[in-house]
Amino acid sequence: MPDSASPDPTHSSPQRRWRVTVTLLLIAAVVVAADIATKALAVAYIEGSDPIYLIGDTVRLTLLRNSGAAFSMATGYTWVLTIIALVVVAVIIRFSSRLRSGWWMLGLGLVLGGALGNLIDRIFRSPGPLRGYVVDFVAIGWWPVFNVADSAVVCGAILLVLLTIVGIEFDGTRTGWAARGESAAATDDHVEKSTAATEVDSDDAVETDAAETDAAATDAAATDAAATDSAATDSAASDAAEPASEADKERKNA
Repeated sequence: MPDSASPDPTHSSPQRRWRVTVTLLLIAAVVVAADIATKALAVAYIEGSDPIYLIGDTVRLTLLRNSGAAFSMATGYTWVLTIIALVVVAVIIRFSSRLRSGWWMLGLGLVLGGALGNLIDRIFRSPGPLRGYVVDFVAIGWWPVFNVADSAVVCGAILLVLLTIVGIEFDGTRTGWAARGESAAATDDHVEKSTAATEVDSDDAVETDAAETDAAATDAAATDAAATDSAATDSAASDAAEPASEADKERKNA
C-alpha cells in the first residue's frame, strides 16, 4: 500500500501494475512447475502398471491420457479446449493490471497456472500440437481422474466465487459482508485511538498540575527567603542605630 506521502500516480501506477503481474505469474509458475514434475513422475512410474492404492480403495494413483477438459469432460474436443485455454490465459494476463486484492491474485494465479499446465500437455504431448492428451493420475472415489493443474483450476475458481460472495472485489474495495466487517474493525480502531488519546491528555494534565504546584511552592519559598533577608536587614540597622543614640546622649550630658 502507498505511504501517506506517495509519489506521483503517473509513476507509481505502472510500477504497481508490474508488481501485480509478476506476483500473478509467480503463483502460476509454481503451479506449472508442480504440475509438470508430478506428471513426469506419473509417466515414469505409473504408466503401464497397476493402480497404486494410497488410502484403501478411495485414493489411488492411476495414469490416464485425457483428450478432454478437466476431469475427463468434453472428450474429443482437444483443439477447441486448447483455443479456449489460450483465450483464458490471455484474458487473465490482460486483466491482471487491474488487480489490487491479494486474494484475487492468488485465485487467478491458480487458475492461470492450471490452464497453462494442461495447455502445455495439449501443445507438446502426442498425438500432436494442439491435439495432445493431458496426463491425469489422481483418482479419489467416484471422482474423475485429475492432476495438479485440474486441482489448481478448481481451487482458484472456488476462491474467486467465495471472494465475490463475501464482497471482496478485485480492485481491493469491499462490499456487502466484507464492507460491514471492515467498518466494524475501523470503528473499534477509532474507539481504541480515542481512548488512548484521552489517557494521554489526562496524563499531560496531571503533569501540568504537578508542574504548576512545584512552581507555586518555589515562588513561596522565594518569598519566605526575601522576607527573612528583609528582617535580617532591619535587625542590623537597628543594632547600628543603638550605639549612635548612646553617643548622642553622652554628648548632651557633657
